Amino acid sequence: MTITPEELLNIAVEAAEDKKANDLVVLDLRGISLVADYFVICHGNSNTQVQAIATEIRKRIHDKGVALRGLEGMDAARWVLMDIGDVVVHIFHRDEREYYNIERLWSDAKVVENV
Repeated sequence: MTITPEELLNIAVEAAEDKKANDLVVLDLRGISLVADYFVICHGNSNTQVQAIATEIRKRIHDKGVALRGLEGMDAARWVLMDIGDVVVHIFHRDEREYYNIERLWSDAKVVENV
């Protein structure tokens, strides 16, 4: 079974929302970057919440038979980076998100309104 980038995106967004991720933004990088089609950016208010969001996304993509290509930052839980192929998920601790402001770095990307 092949899963589309849009389906991956929906899985990640729903999982993050179920764990009460804050200020969830999806950037459409198609035509802008070869890194991924979409960035999902959100934050948690504690290290525990950041880890819970990442764990839920990992569980749901695994349940769909999708391999997680990379996972960084789970131990410190200040900025967790998840590579699920055409979708890259950035889960920040609130303080780190304000500091790095990666939405500004990718300001050429369109914000996806309806996920």
